[in-house]
Amino acid sequence: MLCGEAMSPPPTSGLPPSLPPTGVIARGFAPAGFWRLSAVAAPHLAALVIMFQTETDAGSRLGFVLTWGVLNFFWIALLRRPALSSALSLTLVVVLILLSRLKHDVVQMTANFVDLMVIDRDTVAFLFTIFPNLRWSAIGAAIVTVPLMYVLWWLDPFRVRRLPAAAMALACLAALVGFAKTWPDEAWRGYYDDGYVSKFAGSGVTAVSDFLNYGFMESDAVASERLKLPLIDSCQSAGRRPNIIMIHDESSFDIRSAPGIKVPAGYGSHFQSYDGKARKFLAESNGGPSWFTEYNVLAGLSSRSFGPFSYFVTRIAAGRVDRGLPLALRRCGYSTISLYPAYGAFMSARSFQTTTGIENFYDARALGAKGVERDRFFYRKAAGLLAQEKRSQPVFMFVYLAANHFPWETKFRTDLTPGWRAPGNAPVIDEYLRRQTMSAEDYRDFIASLKKRFPGEPFLIVRYGDHQPEFSTHILDPKLTPADVSKKLMAYDPRYFATYYAIDAINFKPVDSPTAMDTIDGAYLPLVIQDAAGLPLDPTFEEQKKIMLRCNGLFYACKDGAETRRFNRLLIDAGFVKNL
Repeated sequence: MLCGEAMSPPPTSGLPPSLPPTGVIARGFAPAGFWRLSAVAAPHLAALVIMFQTETDAGSRLGFVLTWGVLNFFWIALLRRPALSSALSLTLVVVLILLSRLKHDVVQMTANFVDLMVIDRDTVAFLFTIFPNLRWSAIGAAIVTVPLMYVLWWLDPFRVRRLPAAAMALACLAALVGFAKTWPDEAWRGYYDDGYVSKFAGSGVTAVSDFLNYGFMESDAVASERLKLPLIDSCQSAGRRPNIIMIHDESSFDIRSAPGIKVPAGYGSHFQSYDGKARKFLAESNGGPSWFTEYNVLAGLSSRSFGPFSYFVTRIAAGRVDRGLPLALRRCGYSTISLYPAYGAFMSARSFQTTTGIENFYDARALGAKGVERDRFFYRKAAGLLAQEKRSQPVFMFVYLAANHFPWETKFRTDLTPGWRAPGNAPVIDEYLRRQTMSAEDYRDFIASLKKRFPGEPFLIVRYGDHQPEFSTHILDPKLTPADVSKKLMAYDPRYFATYYAIDAINFKPVDSPTAMDTIDGAYLPLVIQDAAGLPLDPTFEEQKKIMLRCNGLFYACKDGAETRRFNRLLIDAGFVKNL
């Protein structure tokens, strides 16, 4: 399994008394020598088995072998003992595969090198919170592993010179870099549940190269224009400012865009705005990462600008992107609140939302959520928090729902829909439709509650689907192969990313604006909200509005990203984006 080894027998001095000198190598078939040689060979054989089980083609297996060589020779250069080095390498490979499978189960993507580049304390805290046994599993593994490693240190009859080992590690690394650059892995293969080691290693080459060349965020090198800094007291609206509620409708889209789906009566009304129009919202993810859209609607920017780092966009942007809808609304006198259905450490949600201007962040623990809650739970919490706010200033509230989150193979709170009759689709689709029906009913009850509890108060309510459910890729084009679907996802085919956005109002007439287009990219939703509320835009949103009108609702896709790169440079030069 190694690229090659340079071994020498150990010196007779300085060894434990029980370890025979070089003679044990000559007597390799003696019992003690057999076990010592087995300690060297066993991890390599185990790695060989793992490679054939998890890597699916010759290219990925070559990537695995080169990665294995880099790991082994790295440890040998430090420790000089090949048995211990191969055991440490095998441990890292097994841990990587287990974590990669866990990540794929949660978000349908395997682990890549960027996971290591942006790991932070919030992520570790989140893992130990949602997996309470993980801490004890880690401690137990350490208790078992440390003595085992000591035994291998003691049994290993070989010593390898450090300089040749370091040279071999560099040779394997150079070969791995050359292989990854010459035959780069297609990005869509990240959705496949295989090739864990080879994809991780290949992503390391790509990520480090991209980071050295571009940093985390794409932007032009220079910009000829400059943005004006917004004045704190310059937001003077002509009419009464409405309370604004933005609702994150988990995994929701109009499933009628797929052929042959049967839906309940009146299904489409949930996707219509106050004016009867059904509008499309183009998300930047499909089937999993809601935080892509969270970044869109709070920062008003594109996650696609982060390239291979986009999966970690909220973690990277936390503390670095000082621009967004909540900050703009605070300038207009709003208090800002967020209701979040998971732990605040997840993907650095608390830190990111605070950076974009959220003053009061309530996560699942603060709200008293017990597992996944129905939408009504969050709506009631929202109404309660609104009642506590001072009525002297308007409120912006971000309500993040979760009841329609995967998996749909299991039934969620069937007791809440006793009269439900399945339309007759596949069980997963009928469960999805049942949850959408629950969401629509809870939303109607929420509107009625606002009218009753806050008579006469104006509200602007904007809802959006954060992404399509993961099974949409199987029903939009059922005749396509998984590889063809993955290519469509990587090409950002709008059919796979279109959800909906809807504008509603209570005691308030939304201002008519050209930004309320039939189809918009997710990053433009903050513009739509501010225009509909009749609020003046700060210079950053004024500039972005020009882009929106010029590009007919497209943002990153406009001119192959040129408009976004120019805008990112303007934000960097103005100090709204730092250290990216």
